[in-house]
Amino acid sequence: MLGVRFAKFIPPQDDRTPFEKLLPLFLEMLTHTSGDVEEALDWMDQLDKEHGFYTKEYGRKEFEADLKKHGLIGDRPTKGGKTPLTGKAEKLIRERALEQVFGELKKTDQGAHALRRVGQGDETTSDRRSYRFGDRIEQVAMSDSIRNAQQRGIDDLRLSEDDLEVIETEHQSACATVLMIDISHSMILYGEDRITPAKKVAMALAELIARRYPKDTLDIVVFGNDAWQVSLKDLPYLQVGPFHTNTVAGLELAMDILRRRKLKNRRIVMITDGKPSCIKRDGEYYMNSFGLDDVIVARTLDAAVRARKAQIPITTFMIAKDPYLQRFIEKFTEINQGRAFYTGLQGLADMVFRDHASNRKAS
Repeated sequence: MLGVRFAKFIPPQDDRTPFEKLLPLFLEMLTHTSGDVEEALDWMDQLDKEHGFYTKEYGRKEFEADLKKHGLIGDRPTKGGKTPLTGKAEKLIRERALEQVFGELKKTDQGAHALRRVGQGDETTSDRRSYRFGDRIEQVAMSDSIRNAQQRGIDDLRLSEDDLEVIETEHQSACATVLMIDISHSMILYGEDRITPAKKVAMALAELIARRYPKDTLDIVVFGNDAWQVSLKDLPYLQVGPFHTNTVAGLELAMDILRRRKLKNRRIVMITDGKPSCIKRDGEYYMNSFGLDDVIVARTLDAAVRARKAQIPITTFMIAKDPYLQRFIEKFTEINQGRAFYTGLQGLADMVFRDHASNRKAS
């Protein structure tokens, strides 16, 4: 006779293969090495010396073979001699970022950009109202309607129009978002890696929107001395450069992208360490790394005004805590009539998620 199993106190068996156990670590290393396969594997070698996760039967060679077998890395090196990642691997990195940043999406969490009005919309609510001419039949709450008819007696059960109750729905508002990521050199200064968490948030947000908000659009802009648009597949490979911070260029490109989006709800989300230090003037770069330059600040604030006039709010996530930078962001936000969050790297992801889910306006 099988006795009682105190499963709570029995460590769960790990039935994963060696490859399945090592894959999450490899994906994490790829995020830190900006998609450099060889460097990620070298980091795993170093970690193996400390933690011994390779075995005599399954080492780096076998793991690399499995990566190729599962279609995650290519057989032929690139022109630069690097081992390429496949689209399948890039998607896995984004999915892992989503799980790390926002947790597993549950069916009951199917969120949406709900407007504060109801009618013939997309998402059901718990509210009920009387039937009105023009309501769709699929909106009728049959169980509630039948219960209303039963209250008159069950001998001659008939539904009348007065018995019908309708399930209220909330309209969904699609949103066009441009995510701006600062890739200036200060994002890795002072021994603090700010770019890797920013990349993870960008990848997670992109995957979240694709799954939960399919009507939304997300474009990604990076900005250093200049600004340029990057694709979703480019995100794992983003690197900080020897750049200053041309916030104006990033905002101008973001506004240009949003002008082409045919959605009423448009917004910019900017992840930065706060200080604009570069603009272009008469075709030449004007830079100042020391403090806040009046000329650069004025141009940046002017861009915030133009965004406000175009009805494009800017949400700024500033991942630095310098008081003088916070004062600048407060002024920038006041002029744009947007929002600002001052957060450490640990709180960045949750704040971006909450902002995206809640920052809606009626269309």
